[in-house]
Amino acid sequence: MTTKVAAERGRVWFALTDAAERVRWDAPLEAPIDVAPDHPRPGDHARWRYRLHGMPVVLHERTLEVVEGKRLRSAMSLGPFRFDLAYTLESEEDAARTRLSAALSASNVVPVVGGVLDRFAVRRLASEIVAGALEGMRAHCKPEPRTRDKRARTTADAPSPRP
Repeated sequence: MTTKVAAERGRVWFALTDAAERVRWDAPLEAPIDVAPDHPRPGDHARWRYRLHGMPVVLHERTLEVVEGKRLRSAMSLGPFRFDLAYTLESEEDAARTRLSAALSASNVVPVVGGVLDRFAVRRLASEIVAGALEGMRAHCKPEPRTRDKRARTTADAPSPRP
């Protein structure tokens, strides 16, 4: 899955890796429980409060690979669901936009009470999560609209007269 984000790659990387930023754009992510200040680093284990279809769960994220500004790969678990997620960032030709890609790998089966879920059910759920995350990132990094109408300025914005 891929989306184009109207922001420079450094801005997208910061939004992807800063705990406070992640909570702003990843809607089901409610708050960090245990996230190191220098997260992400390979080997890190971060825990987050998360809402999975309205149910509170703990998202466990183990960082597998970090290539600063370019790639972030993690092993994720939400209750019994396990999947690997790799984000890749590439600058567009104008460098003011970033192509953000997410590659997803889901387990073959998930044991549940009374049976198992096959990998397609897990992949479907993980795909929904990733699609929402990409959309959230795109909307979060969207530049503020600029007003061209000078009449729209408030008096506080107007220059003060010189004595």
